[in-house]
Amino acid sequence: MGEWIGRGRKARRAYGFDEIAIVPGTVTINPNEVDVSWELGGLRFEMPIIAAAMDGVVDPDFSILMGKLGGLAILNLEGVWTRYEDPRDILTEIASATPERATELVQQLYQPPVREDLISRRVEYIKKAGVPAIVSSIPQRAERYGALAEEAGCDIFVVQSTVSTVRHLSTEYKTLDLYQFIANTKMKVMVGNCVTYETALEIMECKPAAVIIGIGPGAACTSRGVLGIGVPQVTATVDGAAARDKFYMRTGQYIPIITDGGMNVGGDICKAFASGADAVIVGSAFAKAKEAPGGGYHWGMATPHANLPRGTRIHVGTSGTLEEILYGPAHLDDGSQNLIGALRTCMGSVGAANIRELQRVELVIAPAIKTEGKIFQKAQRIGMGK
Repeated sequence: MGEWIGRGRKARRAYGFDEIAIVPGTVTINPNEVDVSWELGGLRFEMPIIAAAMDGVVDPDFSILMGKLGGLAILNLEGVWTRYEDPRDILTEIASATPERATELVQQLYQPPVREDLISRRVEYIKKAGVPAIVSSIPQRAERYGALAEEAGCDIFVVQSTVSTVRHLSTEYKTLDLYQFIANTKMKVMVGNCVTYETALEIMECKPAAVIIGIGPGAACTSRGVLGIGVPQVTATVDGAAARDKFYMRTGQYIPIITDGGMNVGGDICKAFASGADAVIVGSAFAKAKEAPGGGYHWGMATPHANLPRGTRIHVGTSGTLEEILYGPAHLDDGSQNLIGALRTCMGSVGAANIRELQRVELVIAPAIKTEGKIFQKAQRIGMGK
């Protein structure tokens, strides 16, 4: 498999969202009659789009609003909301910093230790609103933070790192026994991130509620530039879906895969599902919401890293309410609003009555899909040419 890239060395071709297109079907369906819901560990959600665990996107109030709209928004347990009693001034300071100063400032502002009492209080606050609470931490802190979150009533816990594996080796700190952690908690556990068939399959052996796919594609992430690692999201999702299907055939247990990052507009989200995703995690699209805590700014989870930042702060602006971004009405023509409407219309156009059927549609390699015939939009910087 693969093609020669030099003497004695082959590499496999991989594809991203801009390089493929979905082929319309021979049957079409009324978009209002398709089913966009999905299931996670026995819990059913009205929409398959999750807000990323980034401080410029999700705060406790945003998590509540997302829950009331039928989705999930992940609160980062190592972000500003567990380090400060009221971090709104901190968020304003980050948003008002110059680009040259932003990363250094974020590093400084994330130095205060996480307060365990705030972990409990944030989860309790979300649960009091009557919506599912979903939070995240890195593997090294998952046992402690997970216990606090579970005691406070948390529903879903995300063990998330730049690269997740079952077999993590270290002599400097205790590594997480992923199998035991999942087995010993009542919470649904999502694990990520990974991009290969083998790793996804190995994580599934630990029986998580879902596996998260994607390394480095996020708008605010710089891991691909800093570390040189990653696999374009279409190929990573297809491989993850193959692992899911293999695991299901062998065990009868269906473990969803969630594509994380690289999706800026409705078309990208549709392609993620067509590549095999059961749900998606997006950040920058929601950072544009009026209710997002970043005030039109967005930064990656690894931006504050004290020694090797792998993210940056970007300006995305504020374009509308969260409800407009999710359900419309869209006031922009670039696909960044009414994401659920875009998903429904795509499903109707290809004859997919539900997400499982959308996963099986025909795809074509189409590197000109965004530029073909769009010369005026590109020249005038409108529509798809923005």
